[in-house]
Parts: sequence; structure tokens; C-alpha cells
Amino acid sequence: MNILLQYVVKSFDRSTKVIDFHYPNELLQEYNWELADQPQNLEEILMHCQTTLKYAIKTGHPRYFNQLSTGLDMVGLAADWLTSTANTNMFTYEIAPVFVLLEYVTLKKMREIIGWPGGSGDGIFSPGGAISNMYAMMIARFKMFPEVKEKGMAAVPRLIAFTSEHSHFSLKKGAAALGIGTDSVILIKCDERGKMIPSDLERRILEAKQKGFVPFLVSATAGTTVYGAFDPLLAVADICKKYKIWMHVDAAWGGGLLMSRKHKWKLSGVERANSVTWNPHKMMGVPLQCSALLVREEGLMQNCNQMHASYLFQQDKHYDLSYDTGDKALQCGRHVDVFKLWLMWRAKGTTGFEAHVDKCLELAEYLYNIIKNREGYEMVFDGKPQHTNVCFWYIPPSLRTLEDNEERMSRLSKVAPVIKARMMEYGTTMVSYQPLGDKVNFFRMVISNPAATHQDIDFLIEEIERLGQDL
Repeated sequence: MNILLQYVVKSFDRSTKVIDFHYPNELLQEYNWELADQPQNLEEILMHCQTTLKYAIKTGHPRYFNQLSTGLDMVGLAADWLTSTANTNMFTYEIAPVFVLLEYVTLKKMREIIGWPGGSGDGIFSPGGAISNMYAMMIARFKMFPEVKEKGMAAVPRLIAFTSEHSHFSLKKGAAALGIGTDSVILIKCDERGKMIPSDLERRILEAKQKGFVPFLVSATAGTTVYGAFDPLLAVADICKKYKIWMHVDAAWGGGLLMSRKHKWKLSGVERANSVTWNPHKMMGVPLQCSALLVREEGLMQNCNQMHASYLFQQDKHYDLSYDTGDKALQCGRHVDVFKLWLMWRAKGTTGFEAHVDKCLELAEYLYNIIKNREGYEMVFDGKPQHTNVCFWYIPPSLRTLEDNEERMSRLSKVAPVIKARMMEYGTTMVSYQPLGDKVNFFRMVISNPAATHQDIDFLIEEIERLGQDL
């Protein structure tokens, strides 16, 4: 307990490093990690705990901006400790009575916020957004061709899914895992801000139908991973209705904005979706992992996935069997992911989550306003960010007078990786970078940690300039 509490305190201390970076071979050589036949004593076990945290990345540090999941919420952490202490499984009310009821209450509330009447529908907490998206694909396929459950893909025509070229890779992973195939996921063109172009979606649907294929799913993204773009959900919904296609919204990153009266308009039309992925472990700061798949039609998940295991789901139990939710999940063993979200919600209220979201978006706008006209910075796209994603190039002095040609691009592509490596070596901050399409490596700043302040944004800019001046 002392080791953990010391680590928590350090996580919020700006004078500590975000990371104490060592190369894999250094860590392997420095410590003996091998498993032994004989037990070790308590002192040695505690040493292992300290060593593990010494080299852990402080994802709760106010200057850690590397991933969509950041921050360390104390109520969420306490809830996670309680969850591990209870150490139960989510398949039946019999062995997880309170947790099953809390999942029911929480998912219903999330569906109400999406805009489904009375919070009706279904849902489940799953191990991350990729699995939630795969569930949606599986349920959409079952809705159109229920026979696929028994007879497999040989019994159905060639199915086609559509998603934007900026969407998450999990759509293709899901298609591969479900036997639909990655070639059956059609990527729709995006505009310069990363939003799906509805006219291109309709064109590609008609193309697929002309070939005799069956369009079965459109996955729109609310908050893309890199640009933080929101697809035009109302236009996508109209197209899905016109061609009778299941509409899924991957709001893993953007779903948290539904908690904010100021920003929820960005998901206008989400209430028309058949299913929604929403990850509270991203924008809402719930400890990993906490991802929900929400489905508008009740009973569909159960019919799609149930296998009637008689040793778990006995039909003659002495309580309401509708609370034995395990048979609608793909998993048998399922971790309790709801309690930390539920307890945080009780502690913060919806207004607390709203303040959290609004603050993070305000910090992103603050960063954008500083760098948009600052010497040495170029924005990847014009206009203020819709989410907390701020995408930019840092241009070192040596490149500022160069003509915009291939040589400049080649040199610019090396800047972000070197600055990132130096950040990690110094341990001062962490921010992600990537190329995208024809754009060479650029920084993608994201903010989801409410502990971050304007001073931390200022620090990031100064640090990038300090580490990149000589490049």
C-alpha cells in the first residue's frame, strides 16, 4: 500500500519524470525477471513491486499526452482496488449481484444520454473499443442473416462493411476475425478535416450492390484517432435508412463529449445509430479498461451469442433470470469493468464529467491558439480542433527557409521521431506522432487528463522547441 501511494503522489508531481526510459535489452540485463521453482521472501516481492513502478510510464502525470487514455482518478483507482478485492466474474447475478445490477443501471443511463427513448436497448462492457466494434459487426451480420450463427459464412452472400479512411484499424481486425475478410471493408474518402464524405459512401454502397454484394454495416466515427474528427452522423443515418444498412457509431474517443452540453452537438444524429461504442476509459478518465457497446434493439445480443450452457445458466433458478447477462457476451470469464465508472459517476455527477470534458477541450483550443501563428509551427489542417486532438509540425530553424519540396519533406519527416526520442530520454513529457496519407510525421497532441493546466501546455511547446532547435 505504501509503495502504491508513493507512486500515486509522484504521478502528480511535475518535478518527477514521466518516464525513466531504458532500452529493452538494458532492462532484461539489469534485473532477473525469470520465474523460479522456489518462493521468494516478502522483502524480495516488495522490491519487484518497486522496480516495476520505477520503470512504469506515469500515465497520470499532467505532462503525459501520449495516448487517448491518460490521468489517474482517485475514486476510479479505489473502485478498481475494490473490484479486485471482490474478485468475481460478470456472467451471473448468482455470483456478482451488485455488479450485474450496476451494469444494468449504468448502460441504461448511457443509452438515455445517446438519446434512445427511456434508455431502452441492450449493451455490455467489453475488453476495449476494438472488441466493442467487433460485437457491433457480429450483431449487424446476425440481424441480417441469423442463419450465420449455425451455418457460418458459407451460408451467406459476400458481405460488405463501410467505414472512413480515418477510422480505427479495429474494423478491419474485426472483419478478419469474423471471417468477413479485410477486403470486404471499404474505406470511404474523407474531407481535409478527416470527416467521412457522405456522397462517396453512397457511391461505394451502390457500387457494391451492382456487383451483387450485400452492404450490411456502416461504421461512422465520432472522434477519429488522429484528427479527432466527427463524421456527419445525420447524413450517414439518412443513407443507412435509405439502403436498410446497420449504422454503427464508433464513439470510443468522442463519446465522452455527450456528457457536455457545450460539445454534444458534435455527435448530433448518434441517436439514430443501431449501435454505439463508447469508451469511458478515454475522454472520461476512467481507469483502464472500460468500454461499452450499446445496442438499440433489445434481445439481439442475447440471440446472437447465447449458447445455453446448463452449468451456468440453469433455467430453474429462484431469481429473475434476465439478470444472468453472461450468455450475451462472447467471453465466459468477464472482468468487472462497471464499478469504477459507476463510483466515479456517483462521486462527480454528470456535471463533474461535463466540467472534465469542457476543461480538456478548452486546453486543446488554448494550445491551438498559441501555435497556429507561432514561428516554427505548421498546422496539419486549418481550423480549430473539434476534439482535443491538435495536429502540427514543428519546423526547426534549419528548415524554415527551405522551399516546399521533396527534400524538405524528407527532412521534416525525421524531426518528430527525434524530438520524441529525446523527450523519452529526458523523461520530461510524452506526445505521439505519426504520418497519415501523404503527410509526413507530425505531432498529435491529445488531452484527456483533467490534471493538466495551461502551464503544462506552455511547457510542452517550450520543450519541443528546446529539443528540436538544433535539428
